[in-house]
Amino acid sequence: MITINYAVKNGGKYIRYFLDSLKTQTYKNFRVNIWDNDSDDDTKEIVRSAYPEFNLIENPENIGFWAAMEQMINEDKDSKYIICMTDVILKDDFLENVAAVMDNDPDCGALQAKVYRMELYGRQNKEPRKTNIIDTLGFKLFRSRKLINLGHGEEDKGQYDSLREIFGVEGAVPVFRREALESCRINGFIIDPDYRVGPFGYGDDFDLAWRLRLFGWKHVLSNRVIAYHDRSTTKGYSRGLKDYFKRLKERRKIDIQKKRLDWRNTRFTIVKNDYIINVCKDLPWIIAREIAVLGYTLLFEPGVLAEAGNFIKYLPKMIRKRKEIMAKAKTGPRDMRKWITR
Repeated sequence: MITINYAVKNGGKYIRYFLDSLKTQTYKNFRVNIWDNDSDDDTKEIVRSAYPEFNLIENPENIGFWAAMEQMINEDKDSKYIICMTDVILKDDFLENVAAVMDNDPDCGALQAKVYRMELYGRQNKEPRKTNIIDTLGFKLFRSRKLINLGHGEEDKGQYDSLREIFGVEGAVPVFRREALESCRINGFIIDPDYRVGPFGYGDDFDLAWRLRLFGWKHVLSNRVIAYHDRSTTKGYSRGLKDYFKRLKERRKIDIQKKRLDWRNTRFTIVKNDYIINVCKDLPWIIAREIAVLGYTLLFEPGVLAEAGNFIKYLPKMIRKRKEIMAKAKTGPRDMRKWITR
């Protein structure tokens, strides 16, 4: 059994596209939970009338994406695989290929789809425009501890088709083995609740991916598992100083609270999960990146630095969580280092 957990807030204009792609799946042994984060448009009415076979959960407040995911995981105990779905359209054989890949590899704790870019938002009353531009093939981590979406913004020419494993799955439409998720609980939580402020959260998927790796689970990329995603902000990652300036307009669309959480939680993830010996080996690159990030922030997003106080406040708690994580870690620093790109 595969469970698809979908969280939504005011998705009335577009939700039919996402849910219709579930109804056309060639694999039929699945169920769908739709968590409504207190929508005030017609989202709930659409689900009730057009998708009565799906389980609608009406939450009285907006708790955000990953908090909703954890609630649904906790309430559904018997699915072998869990898909955390955001605003993506799945290819018709998505679930069939998910089952085939994961059934054949019991060490696969998380599966990364080949996710292409589509254009949907801003095309009201028009069909989504699917492209062959890669949205994400999962997370790629550099020795500076810069994190990017692998392939993001590139035209797919088969350049990644031979890739089998990646550092970690990204949060657009990750597929998890339930056993893997349950093994990753820290203080009873799969997703760190301290990574959120109200409905806002950031870096939850990065933290979970790193922890899964530490606990011995593989992250597998499958080119047969295909989805389409309209990423509302960045359309490519920065490869140099010139690209940072190009991204300024896109960065302005992001809520300041999300930017603060991005800055804080990225560093918390390193504090909690990185081996000290690996940090020491990469320290020159880490320091260089931190200086560059600080300079950019001071020039263009100084409001982000208001989060420094909360970083200091929560740091002792993160160190305590680190002790619990390291006590359960099965993958040593040498093997973890294989997933850090030089």
